[in-house]
Amino acid sequence: MTRWQVIALPGADVRFAPDWLDPREADRLLAVLHEEIPWETHRLRMFGRWVDSPRLNAWVGDPGASYRYSGNTFEPYPWTPTLLALRERAEQACGTRFNSVLANLYRHGGEYTGFHADDERELGPEPIIGSISLGAQRTFRFRAKQGGDTVAVELTHGSLLRMGEGTQRLYKHDLPVRKRVTTPRLNLTFRYIHPL
Repeated sequence: MTRWQVIALPGADVRFAPDWLDPREADRLLAVLHEEIPWETHRLRMFGRWVDSPRLNAWVGDPGASYRYSGNTFEPYPWTPTLLALRERAEQACGTRFNSVLANLYRHGGEYTGFHADDERELGPEPIIGSISLGAQRTFRFRAKQGGDTVAVELTHGSLLRMGEGTQRLYKHDLPVRKRVTTPRLNLTFRYIHPL
């Protein structure tokens, strides 16, 4: 059974399990997934121009689970055996179904994600996202869409973050640059794509 810590964000259901995976299993998964996932550099539309994503990505999922964000439509790569097994465990822990995963590889602390919300139409009005972190510990921040202070969570090796109802509607999140981090972080964000 997953032991959750509640992250205090008014109006949102956010929970964190810092030691969701055993450290040895997390080490093994980091090595296996680094080789197994078909990494690529996504081109994103930002501020009216096309730029390379500041990290490596792969969109994996069920046939037809297309995902449109930042001006692109991504067709899913097929599930790998390791990702399929992790999906089942994440579904059980998060209490929902997932049909896709966005994998991100931050090769060092200079690679990041800017403030955004995962609020695309195909994710539905109140998406639940299960986010597994492997590798280097990184800071993950939430900030209300209306502005205000940030709430930070330290995403540890083998942790699971569940972003539930209200999170994407009310908040943005980011993974800021951390120049002192020299080792990679691999992140898996499991989602459910609804047909439009």
